[in-house]
Amino acid sequence: MKKYDVVALGELLIDFTENGISGQGNPVYEANPGGAPCNVLAMLTKLGKKTAFIGKVGQDIFGNRLKNTLGEVGIDTSNLVMAEDVRTTLAFVETFPDGDRDFSFYRNPGADMMLKKDEIKMELVKDTALFHFGTLSMTHEEVRNATKKAVAAAREAGAVISFDPNLREPLWRSLEEAKEQVAYGLSQCDILKISDNEIQWFTGEEDYDAGICRLRKQYDIPLIMLSMGKDGSRAYYKDLRVEVKPFLQEKTIETTGAGDTFGACCLNYVLKYGLHNMDEGKLKEMLTFANAAASIITTRKGALRVMPEEDEVREFIEKF
Repeated sequence: MKKYDVVALGELLIDFTENGISGQGNPVYEANPGGAPCNVLAMLTKLGKKTAFIGKVGQDIFGNRLKNTLGEVGIDTSNLVMAEDVRTTLAFVETFPDGDRDFSFYRNPGADMMLKKDEIKMELVKDTALFHFGTLSMTHEEVRNATKKAVAAAREAGAVISFDPNLREPLWRSLEEAKEQVAYGLSQCDILKISDNEIQWFTGEEDYDAGICRLRKQYDIPLIMLSMGKDGSRAYYKDLRVEVKPFLQEKTIETTGAGDTFGACCLNYVLKYGLHNMDEGKLKEMLTFANAAASIITTRKGALRVMPEEDEVREFIEKF
């Protein structure tokens, strides 16, 4: 038995999201706590899992608020490093009419990219059933080395490794470098959550199935979840390909955190049944729940603090 169900490493930041217009006609931005790994942990915590986060924020107004927020939602912050010499990373989110969004990052440098190898508490990494990471912690050498040290230690300790590329093009020196680091993640993971545009970008295949086939041949990943936005989601496992339709709502306002919510729900099912004990019925149940939770989060601003409860998701599925 492990102390933690899931430990995640990566970015914790402030998402400034549009929230109306001021009396002077200027856009008003709301400071929402964000960062994909912590969004994942927040949803898993709502589902009853014990979670911990490894990362770095600044010893500033935003960093202190973020630490308090993680504590409020129940995520262990014992390995959240508070940096005196660098500020908390900020992201400004532009939301389009269809709910999609674009990001402008203030991160040169930002605290999240300054995490050092010797700042990782290895006891957390070695005492988790599942270790989750993405690529924003691999954009720069120092945090990249820290990430790879943690991944190696988690794998050696027998943890299931989960990876979400979560590509943010502006944060990379080049897309060639991004592909190199995504390839590392693919080579290490047992579970991959990847989006439709990411599979096309990485493989060069327009057809999703063809792209997934290329990944499986090269990396032999046991479970791959493909999120397709308004087209739903798919799971690829052994010789199975399961697809579930989305829960589309007129109340959708933005998609920030939807992919993280989806991925977290899938990880919850893996923890429930075991990576090697999935079947078609369990995969369909997993994708249905994950799609529903993701749909709910698109009706709320911010993600980390407003994740749905399990009962709310099940009631939503029944009513939809």
